Formats: sequence, C-alpha cells, structure tokens
Amino acid sequence: MRETSFQPLTAATVLESAKAQIRRFGEAKTNVTDVARDLGVSHAALYRFYRSKSAMMDAIVQEAMDDEAHLAAHYIGADGPAAERLVAMLLDLHRRKRDRFVGDREIHDLYQRIVVDRPDMIATYAERITNLVADLIDEAVRRGEWHIDDTDVAARVVRDAVTVYVHPAFVAQLVTANAPVEAMLHATVTTLIRAFESSMRYGNMKEA
Repeated sequence: MRETSFQPLTAATVLESAKAQIRRFGEAKTNVTDVARDLGVSHAALYRFYRSKSAMMDAIVQEAMDDEAHLAAHYIGADGPAAERLVAMLLDLHRRKRDRFVGDREIHDLYQRIVVDRPDMIATYAERITNLVADLIDEAVRRGEWHIDDTDVAARVVRDAVTVYVHPAFVAQLVTANAPVEAMLHATVTTLIRAFESSMRYGNMKEA
C-alpha cells in the first residue's frame, strides 16, 4: 500500500492514483476500490471528489484537455508573425497527442473513448481550441498580416483542416503508419496561411 501520511487526499492525488492504476491495469480493470486501496483510504472517502468511476475517468481526460488548451493559449498575444505562431500551436497540439499515444497508451485509449462517448465534453473542448485559433487570427488581421472578413469562419476552417492531425484516432493511425505527419500538417496550415495573406472574403461566398 502507498505511504500517504504526508500526502493529503485531494482531487489531484485521487486522479494521479487513478492514472497510475490505468497505466498498470488498463481502464477496464481499474475501479474506485483500487484507487482507494492505493491511497490507503476508504472507498467512501473518494466520493468527496468523484461520485463514480465514470466521473473520475472524465476528470482525467478533462485534465488533458485543459493542458492542451493552456498549451495553445501560450501562442495568443506572443511575439512573432501569426503564421509562425499558428503553425507552432498546431504542431505542439499534435505532438502532445502523439506523445500520449506513443508513451502513455492507456491514457490515450481513455481519451479516445471519451471522444466517442462524451460528445458534450468534446464539443466544449473543440470550441475552446477554435476560439483560441480565432483569437490568433484576429490578432493577425489587426496587425495587417492577414486579410479576412470573418475570423470565426476562418478559425473553423483551420479546425476542420487540422482535425486529422489532432484527433486521437487519426493520430494513432498516422503514427502507426509512420506517416510524415509534421510535414503534412505544416503543408496544410501553410496553404491556409497563404490564402489568409492574399485575402479571404467569406461574405462573398455566402452571397454566392
């Protein structure tokens, strides 16, 4: 049993124990009792933080999503051309997902399941990341780097174009196939950037 005398029971310590159990046994074989035993507390003690195994699993993935959003937010308001920052932001998001698939497979698999089973969580996460992309695009427009009449539409275009590089299932397929993913992502985003630099008038498309 883990020594817990100097480790107060918190939501964070519960999640760390749960992740350790998942990495060792897999999500299917991990339950609340296992986590409680690992922490040296009663099953009931964990209910102060998570009412069920499902809530605990959701929280682990939400933690990963928050980490990714913070990673992306680093590029908003930063120095340097918007083109470089957008490419770097999306490459970092891809790498975070790739590293999880390669080096933390059980957590990757949990994340991938949540993508399917909790569309509400995924929709909120996608909106959060898309809004960050929109913020970066808006900065580029205000600085005169890009010429776009609807930054929200442009952000959704970027999101749709790069989903294949950041969706857990697609990342797994691409990495397994040993595809040159970073070069592919860079080419995709560069194509969009060239359009943004020349002028994108989505209003005209709507009228057509």
